[in-house]
Amino acid sequence: MRAAYAAGVRCLALTDHDTLGGLDGAGRAAGGLEGMYFVNGVELTCLWQGRVIHLLGLGIDPGFAGFGDYMTHLDALRNERAEQIARKLVKKGLPDLLPDARLKAGRGQIGRPHFAQAMVERKLVSTPQQAFDSWLGQGKVGDVKAAWPSLEGAVSLVKQSGGYAVVAHPTKYNLTFTRLRALTDDLLAAGGDGLEVSYPGVTPNHLRDLLMLAQRKELWVSAGSDFHSLEQRWTALGRFPHFQASRHLLDCLLPERVEGWLHNAVTSVQG
Repeated sequence: MRAAYAAGVRCLALTDHDTLGGLDGAGRAAGGLEGMYFVNGVELTCLWQGRVIHLLGLGIDPGFAGFGDYMTHLDALRNERAEQIARKLVKKGLPDLLPDARLKAGRGQIGRPHFAQAMVERKLVSTPQQAFDSWLGQGKVGDVKAAWPSLEGAVSLVKQSGGYAVVAHPTKYNLTFTRLRALTDDLLAAGGDGLEVSYPGVTPNHLRDLLMLAQRKELWVSAGSDFHSLEQRWTALGRFPHFQASRHLLDCLLPERVEGWLHNAVTSVQG
């Protein structure tokens, strides 16, 4: 929160993957920063037509009872997947990285980035990105699938918790725009709300196409830096391509008293 504030961010949603564990601490930290507005969020891993999709829940109530069993199930899935990843990497000649990855995860849910960190620490690769390019990314040996909950189930959970359900970084799933339109149709049918249209790596053409799709489908839009760690320098807090939209999710999430000045503040930190 302090790093985001120093970077000029004045509105921030914490959307950790499949966990709410950081929200209390982040909210308290944001509360101590003058003019910082904090939004409770989560990024849920789910399946749509057999493909992994990340669904953002923005403005959720972390105290909603339905999160309990859901998160416990996700935690079990991630642990099972981590064990499979470790076994597959060992079969390819790497050391058993599961203890190291669990140490990196700490009390949080274990994921592929923790294996990447372990590889860097053991000097098996030079950077986390190299770990994904060689071992953990899409189609690589460590890209282990899990029986994630359905898109419909994830949307339902977010909506029941009082939040807005938004597809994260939609151009990162290697979908054609025909398939992406089908995804948005199913999102709307399930009660979802919108698309994240601006994030690191999105091209100007794709940003334009996403905004057009959102306008055509009357979807809300959001943006994010997709920031993961101070150690991963491929993205920076508060940095994403500038855009204009009439149905920005900030209009739903912000109290009227801060809406005007915060829109200006958010615009000023977009890269």
